[in-house]
Amino acid sequence: MIKTPYYLIDKQKLLVNMQKIAYVREQSGAKALLALKCFATWSVFDLMQEYMDGTTSSSLYELKLGRQKFEGEAHAYSVAWADDEIEEMLDNCDKIIFNSISQLQRFAERSEGKTRGLRVNPQVSSSDYLLADPARPFSRLGEWDPVKIEGVIEQISGFMFHNNCENGDFNLFDQMLNTIEERFGALLHKVNWVSLGGGIHFTGEGYAIDAFCQRLKAFSQKYDVQVYLEPGEAAITNSASLEVTVLDTLYNGKNLAVVDSSIEAHLLDLLIYRLNAKLAPSNGEHTYMVCGKSCLAGDIFGEYQFDQPLAIGDRLSFIDTAGYTMVKKNWFNGLKMPSIVVKQLDGTVEVVREFGYDDYLSSLS
Repeated sequence: MIKTPYYLIDKQKLLVNMQKIAYVREQSGAKALLALKCFATWSVFDLMQEYMDGTTSSSLYELKLGRQKFEGEAHAYSVAWADDEIEEMLDNCDKIIFNSISQLQRFAERSEGKTRGLRVNPQVSSSDYLLADPARPFSRLGEWDPVKIEGVIEQISGFMFHNNCENGDFNLFDQMLNTIEERFGALLHKVNWVSLGGGIHFTGEGYAIDAFCQRLKAFSQKYDVQVYLEPGEAAITNSASLEVTVLDTLYNGKNLAVVDSSIEAHLLDLLIYRLNAKLAPSNGEHTYMVCGKSCLAGDIFGEYQFDQPLAIGDRLSFIDTAGYTMVKKNWFNGLKMPSIVVKQLDGTVEVVREFGYDDYLSSLS
């Protein structure tokens, strides 16, 4: 039995998403790039690269990972590039997307001859959280003035729009794309490619995938552009779990169970957005608040119902834990990081990475 805690990535579940992505690529003509900011566990890239066109990054290190570990295109984006990153970035990318006109102009000479794009902020988004809203007031994420953008249009060949956030509503996607066309339609006719970013949950249950494909194809034909999608969560949704073990139980007005993991260290995104972890289906009359083992008072996974009282040594499985987990895990409290385990397509289970004290030691100085 594999020692907990560990992230378990199931390639059969991952394959379901990959097949939907392949369908969208075939029916719409769009290309799909894995958003490494969401998921960068390269031990399963062998499967993913069969169904996707490459990767898109948010930093030099992500870019290099995509170039080295994932076949296909490598798109380079950063909110701001530093002077000492530019040469290495240019050596590893197929396209560079600048966040601002000032960055484009600053590095215009050094990036001459490279395929260049500009991030455009349409000032509308699907985000329910100000923290994650790229179109929030005073946003630094992209240019929004069509007049200013037209002034540098000769220096670029494409645009990147990223204004969707966990958007599982095709009609909302369609409305926002209409807004993009209304505001930037004249400029769209002047470029060769357009990335519509990530956050479009088109692999989700019940999504209007055929309408989505038709909309993408019509957009591509209208402006004569190659469309790119940058799925992150859509690529890996429901493909992984975090496996933990109960270390202690106690009662303090509620039944509590402490496990060998931590929200802050191992599922940080849930803490940031104040969401409960999803437990594998469990119903019953015994309610427990499942808590992490860090010293943070609010290190709580959530409250769940069980068929019988929890006991020390019981194993629990938190589902849908691929996105924004392994890329955000940290060494808070010096807690042991979860191992990374892969269930292969043939059903065999392989521990691909374990983390120990030496990893903790080497992360500090």
